[in-house]
Amino acid sequence: MKKIVTITYFLICSILSQSSFSETLRISPELLKQQLSDSKLIILDARSTEAYQAGHIEGAISFPITLTYKNQKVNGKISLPAITQKNFRIRNLSINSQVVVYDNGNLVDAARLFWFLEVYGLTHVKLLDHGYDHWIDKDFPVTIKEPETKPSQYIATINHTRLASKFTTQLATRNDNQLVIDARSSLEYIGKNSSAKRFGHIPSAISIPSSHNFFVDNGFASLKPLDKLNQIYSTIPKNRKVIIYCAVGRISSANYLALRELGYDVSNYDASWNEWGNDFKLPIEK
Repeated sequence: MKKIVTITYFLICSILSQSSFSETLRISPELLKQQLSDSKLIILDARSTEAYQAGHIEGAISFPITLTYKNQKVNGKISLPAITQKNFRIRNLSINSQVVVYDNGNLVDAARLFWFLEVYGLTHVKLLDHGYDHWIDKDFPVTIKEPETKPSQYIATINHTRLASKFTTQLATRNDNQLVIDARSSLEYIGKNSSAKRFGHIPSAISIPSSHNFFVDNGFASLKPLDKLNQIYSTIPKNRKVIIYCAVGRISSANYLALRELGYDVSNYDASWNEWGNDFKLPIEK
């Protein structure tokens, strides 16, 4: 009897593991097109207000990527809770909202918005693969009409397991149970280029450039399939907490999305190298 229970346990664990790996956090244009009439679905356009007004996916609500930043010109720190609460409420966003995000097709801004929504507690978010330009290319429904929305009662709460800070990143560099990944280019990692005053990388960080997460098909960007992503991150133990950074927490969001799909415990350091690299009290490596 004990043997049967043990075998059953391992079978269940195996099934759950496979289910977790196969769960994708992106949605195809074809599937989204089928769900446009779903009143429960909220589609967010991460492009500029001007681009949105010129045309957008039918039913989409404008959420310019600039709204995810406290001050984009300084660093990548996320928008403050009070401001975010207001922006979520007027777009009828709540913790349990079913959301699809998209950008023009570079997928980086959409990934940043995806991460931002998860930081502020949303749990049902997907990214539109390929983005708006591909949607247009397929001649799927677009409009210039803005949908009417009812305000939500969202209360801003931050999920700190998804957001890394300068302090938590410092701790991670000294903790064998945590790992830091640099999503910038290889030249930035080795100290040839820098967006900050100093050149190099955060101590102990390993280099996995954000570009490694994508492939281009007929001119349109897409995140690599899960099996390919799994190969990219195959040396990263699943039992280690991962912190991602880049220059301003933007391109590193693509790594964040990939690692989330693969089932890692991952957070994104919003202020990233533009904060760390300009703080002369912090150590760096080249």
